[in-house]
Amino acid sequence: MHPGFEPAQYDATPLPSTLERLLGNRFGQGWTPALGAAMASAGGARTWFDTQLASGPDRFFETSRGWWPSLTLSAAEIWRRDRDEVQPFWEAGFDHQRWCLARRIHSERPLLETMTDFWENLLHVPAAGEAEAFFRAAYGTGIRKRALGSFAELLRFSTTHPAMGCYLNLATSRKSAPNEDLARELLEVHTVGAGNFTEKDVVDSARILTGYRVDVWGTWAAAYDPGSHWTGAVQVLDFRHDNRAEDGRSVARAYLDHLARHPLTAERIARRLAVRFVADDPSPALVGLLSRTYRAHDTAIAPVLRALVDSAEFRRAAGRKVRLPEEDLVATYRVLGAGLRKPVDTDSAAHVSIWQCEALGLAPFRWPRPDGRPDAAASWTSTARVLQAFQMHLTMAGGWWPTKEIDLRPAASWLPEPTLRFDLLVDHLARSILGSASTSTLLKSACEAVQVEPDTTITSTHRVVRWGMPTLLSVFLDHPAHLTR
Repeated sequence: MHPGFEPAQYDATPLPSTLERLLGNRFGQGWTPALGAAMASAGGARTWFDTQLASGPDRFFETSRGWWPSLTLSAAEIWRRDRDEVQPFWEAGFDHQRWCLARRIHSERPLLETMTDFWENLLHVPAAGEAEAFFRAAYGTGIRKRALGSFAELLRFSTTHPAMGCYLNLATSRKSAPNEDLARELLEVHTVGAGNFTEKDVVDSARILTGYRVDVWGTWAAAYDPGSHWTGAVQVLDFRHDNRAEDGRSVARAYLDHLARHPLTAERIARRLAVRFVADDPSPALVGLLSRTYRAHDTAIAPVLRALVDSAEFRRAAGRKVRLPEEDLVATYRVLGAGLRKPVDTDSAAHVSIWQCEALGLAPFRWPRPDGRPDAAASWTSTARVLQAFQMHLTMAGGWWPTKEIDLRPAASWLPEPTLRFDLLVDHLARSILGSASTSTLLKSACEAVQVEPDTTITSTHRVVRWGMPTLLSVFLDHPAHLTR
């Protein structure tokens, strides 16, 4: 403890329970006092989690969908706008990234948005790609629709979707020369994992998937073409089929359902969930529990998530995960109460949000390989990333960038009452931003940052509020408790 910096307690601002803060940070896009109130209204953090797993209205999803016209256009319409020089086609992918960030900041169903992000990274299609950009928003919306359903349904949807087909060349695969790109990633990344299949498995996997076509750089029509399907007996792992019919869609469905239910897939999905939501090094016992739950419920996602959050390992996991660049940005917007409005030009906050993420290290769905963005801390704890995060926190706290089409809190609104001691203000801010009480170290840092003593009286006209609030807020935003979840 630092002498002379005994932390005060501002009990008028309630402290969340460990579970409230943990569920908020792992599944709620970042704990905030407003989210804490929503949990209390739902009957507690665990009940809130169950209500989030159920279907429900999401007004922001519907209203924000019209913010970027490309989100609801067909591939042919996006192509037409590109040729008419209305909007380059690749901007449609950027629009999807912007929309996803906006939804994570404002959605009434943050758990759904969290799981949509999880599956969009496991079943990865870049948002800033080439041909896949014409279908990327539709792909993301389809993933969202299935994000709390079953993995078997997700796998069927993603593998046969034209966005995935364009990205991994299934869209142009021919029976005379089946393309193996998607066939390999389906096994290595999406299901059983590397080292668990042979090259012959890849060849037959590619043959099974032939027939799903897109008229790339033409009409962009997506359809199943029986004339492009390879026929003949196939075997992948322990899946066998005579594959005699020209229309191979039933074979493909049976194959994908088999992979989704495979024990190796169950273990792989279980581990990915545990790494994402528990710790970089989850125990074999937890992975085993989630894998068994996955198989016992026929790939249904909700029972696995319930088992995860009810595990002792999850309950002990607070602060063990480093926030990814986009998570840091979203959580900062949320805890500062920064509200996005419909963008009107390229300087609007909802538009530039992906450049803020880019500066932190990675924009959503911009990972350059099919394996999707990594979740472990080693990828996101460089000195450069931390310094960029400090810069973002300060500019957001000061309202200096972005400044257009964004609602920002006045500095005086951070005062819980018209007059109070600085040490009480620090505890109030710690509870409001970090979800934890002040400490002597935090109080000393805050005092040094704005050059006041703990017993200094603070009012709305004090220099700390008039000029120093961005610096003061940054003390909390730069704290390890905000940089982790």
